Amino acid sequence: MDFDGLFSNFGELTTTGLTQGAIYALVALGYTLVYGVLRLINFAHSEVFIAGAFAALWTWGAFGLNQDSVVTGFGSIVFYLLVAMLAAAAASALTATVIERVAYRPLRQRNAPPLAFLITAIGASIAIAEAFGVYTRRLPQGIPTIVKNDTVFSIAGVPITKVQILTVVAALAMMVALDFFINRSRIGRGIRAVAQDPNTAALMGVNKDRIILMVFIVGGAMAGVAGLLYDVRIGNLTYSVGFLLGLKAFTAAVLGGIGNLRGALVGGLLLGVVENYASGLFGSEWKDFAAFAVLVVLLMFRPTGLLGESLGRARA
Repeated sequence: MDFDGLFSNFGELTTTGLTQGAIYALVALGYTLVYGVLRLINFAHSEVFIAGAFAALWTWGAFGLNQDSVVTGFGSIVFYLLVAMLAAAAASALTATVIERVAYRPLRQRNAPPLAFLITAIGASIAIAEAFGVYTRRLPQGIPTIVKNDTVFSIAGVPITKVQILTVVAALAMMVALDFFINRSRIGRGIRAVAQDPNTAALMGVNKDRIILMVFIVGGAMAGVAGLLYDVRIGNLTYSVGFLLGLKAFTAAVLGGIGNLRGALVGGLLLGVVENYASGLFGSEWKDFAAFAVLVVLLMFRPTGLLGESLGRARA
């Protein structure tokens, strides 16, 4: 164990962990929304994330940008980010909608057992990932430099970069917007009603199928924004990257309390920081091990996660 390496790089490991954790948190929101309403683990959500990441890349390509392009000028950067964000959110929302309509809704109408949903989710995940693999010939795709990773300021000698600020601020803004939407809007009240008691909600005039579709759309849009931020932060994209990232996002949702929106944020940030500390202490090869080890240990003592409140009991 390299305690010197951990303490000497503590600040950088923390900022890097928070940045990565913010992406986990955005993807985790989709898992926790769907589970909160349907009690379904949507393992195809990782490919919803991938759809958004590729949509952002294709959007930049449509403007003539390639992996060697470097965008300069504040106005140009904002323009390319906003256009790509809209495209990524729309593509992921559309992908999630297709998954819900084609894969899950027929099973619900036939009152299929939970195992059928699980197998269908895994099958949809593999099918979508392989489709992207065939399209890209399983080669990594370069991302244009939209935001340079320059240092903006330092805190106690730890550099804070533009990409880190963008990722964390965007994730927090999306989380606040989603929390307000769920707790203050009419559709949000419908989501919480269906999550708490779908039969009673239907008797009160709530369209259950419409609410479920909205949950997939909103969760997909969050994953799309996460895909954009992943592109900007990492700088390259492969068809299979969603598998491990999706597992970690699901882990983050469980850590915070599956079905709890604020828990997804807390779980994502915590997971990102913990795995970075583990890489500094034990080496980078232990990074993924630490992420899942923390989950096992936490659930031994708190099975409901850190916050543990379900979506149906969220207060307005």
